[in-house]
Amino acid sequence: MNARRTIVLALGASALTAPLGLFAQQQGKVWRIGFLYSGTRESAVTTGRYPAFLDGMRKLGYVEGKDFVVEERFVPNDEFERTPAMAQELIQARVDVILSSNTATNQVLKQATTTLPVVFALTANPLREGLAASLAHPGGNFTGLVAFLDEIFPKLVEMLKLAVPRLSRIAVLANSRNPAHPSMLNGIEAAARHNAVQVLRVEGNTLEGIERGVASAARQRAQALIVLGDSFFVQYFRQIAGFALKNKLASIYSGREYPQAGGLMSYGPNFADNYRRAATYVDKILKGAKPGDLPIEQPTKFELVVNRKTANTLGIAFSQELLLRTDEVIE
Repeated sequence: MNARRTIVLALGASALTAPLGLFAQQQGKVWRIGFLYSGTRESAVTTGRYPAFLDGMRKLGYVEGKDFVVEERFVPNDEFERTPAMAQELIQARVDVILSSNTATNQVLKQATTTLPVVFALTANPLREGLAASLAHPGGNFTGLVAFLDEIFPKLVEMLKLAVPRLSRIAVLANSRNPAHPSMLNGIEAAARHNAVQVLRVEGNTLEGIERGVASAARQRAQALIVLGDSFFVQYFRQIAGFALKNKLASIYSGREYPQAGGLMSYGPNFADNYRRAATYVDKILKGAKPGDLPIEQPTKFELVVNRKTANTLGIAFSQELLLRTDEVIE
């Protein structure tokens, strides 16, 4: 009887100590987080997106270098064809989760892996892009945050109309390499028709091409410019804002980085905050959650930011109606 009790106690002790040992091992693990960003490292830092993610991890109690390391891969626009190779590098580095920056990197990762967890900080439409079965229950290895809602693009036309009441012709800057842009353009064109505004499409995937396109739109009597969301454009916000100003175009983008860089206006979610929120998804996945069980988050707050100095240079006097809607005025 004593021998039997000894065996039972020994088995009980091993059952208790094994999970505790495993827990201690996991607690001491240094997690490897992949960071695949469509753009330069400089643009990821200066826009606050990469620092916001690291800040989100710190606020959750993680210490970089002690609890986690980041495997960084940045893809400048002229090196986009290297994205699949960079995705494979992250997979071969045996990262625990990848943070993806946008629609383009999401599509590359979708082809690269069906098992490694991927958190997207920004994407246009995860259902249309085939990343999730539903927002509430993605079901696969992708989850994260939506950057845009389709209804935001008609709002860009509306905001420009408030800034330029006699608006009759707008140019829209798009990147032919961005798979999300056709849908964005459709929304803008529908809103423009409703407001009796003509749309000129400007394609640009090089800085020189953007400069030529903006100048051409001005020669065709465009009065305003909508800059679609694109990581390449983010790299050159200051230059694009300068092109618009040089050609006397009122301009708007969906992220606050643009008026901060000298553009006229922005209307949309806080993209840096999306990166900060993405840390909560990474945290849950590191603690054992499956990405397919984590609901995709949609933006709930949209900010209107205007640059008064740029408005003064363009001879635009913001109406009281516009200013009442404004969340921040950059002087």
